[in-house]
Amino acid sequence: MKAFALQGSFGLDALRPIELPDPEPGPGQIVLRMKAASLNFRDLLVAKGLYNPKFSLPLVPLSDGVGEVVAVGEGVTRVKLGDRVSPIFNQRWIDGELSAAKARGALGGELPGVLSERVLVDQEGVVAVPPHLTDEEAASLPCAAVTAWNALFAASHLKAGETVLVQGTGGVSLFALQLARLAGARVIVTSSSDEKLERARALGASATINYRTTPEWDAPAISFTDGVGVDHVVEVGGAGTIARSLRAVRIGGRVSVIGVLSGGAPELNLFPILMKQIQAQGIFVGSRAMFEDMNRAIAAGGLRPVIDRVFPFAEVREALRHMESGGHFGKIAIRF
Repeated sequence: MKAFALQGSFGLDALRPIELPDPEPGPGQIVLRMKAASLNFRDLLVAKGLYNPKFSLPLVPLSDGVGEVVAVGEGVTRVKLGDRVSPIFNQRWIDGELSAAKARGALGGELPGVLSERVLVDQEGVVAVPPHLTDEEAASLPCAAVTAWNALFAASHLKAGETVLVQGTGGVSLFALQLARLAGARVIVTSSSDEKLERARALGASATINYRTTPEWDAPAISFTDGVGVDHVVEVGGAGTIARSLRAVRIGGRVSVIGVLSGGAPELNLFPILMKQIQAQGIFVGSRAMFEDMNRAIAAGGLRPVIDRVFPFAEVREALRHMESGGHFGKIAIRF
């Protein structure tokens, strides 16, 4: 079978096609014939050696995909041949709180990823996907969508009528916009592109802010809430945005720290967290149980993920370069 792997070194040019033997399922294991995959910013960092340069090589990358069950091992009861399922990001995080042991089972890093024609996983590490979604749409869910769901609903309790601020128009941010709107919340979206902000309004954003023309974007966010501040910030920027997120959120509000797109390790003033009793939480994707809860909401609401562009399997390096350019709106998918 064909796969792509980082061989010998990190870097996009080190991601090359290889031939691997077809996997044979052991007890409790299943084999998926992959139909589609999708990219996350983490995948770009892994490929360039910036996420964890200590990962063992060769490494098959990518964590998100969808496939058909084509072989099952002894004792498999959760799925059957022909089922369409997605592997979960953290293969050991089934339910409950995250622990050190559960955090060490991520695909496309500690474990081989999904950029392969066939993938071997444990039956416990997959979920059925909503039937109304295309393969590319379903492949976009495991990391970005579950992260947004965890931030807004599992680790928080977002209510109808509350206000959420999301940064940018990448995968997590757009899923947060769509899921929050599904729950009846208002959403403010920031971006440096007026064109992307217009598309965000078409998805249901209540307000938009161009942070390039309005660098002090926390002020209009507060004004939108009549001076109170937003209830929840989905923080994906990191060092360059966290200070304004703390100013934009209301007293007793919540900031979910998800990404570090503008860098890490800021010189952070902790005073607003103390004086405003802000709840700041880190979000590291989510459990299988969260994935299943989210899928029920997606199916009931008819939500359709936003797919920016679909690349063929052979052009995965071009797909990663497209992500690196920052021009995408929503998820970048790979079709097998």
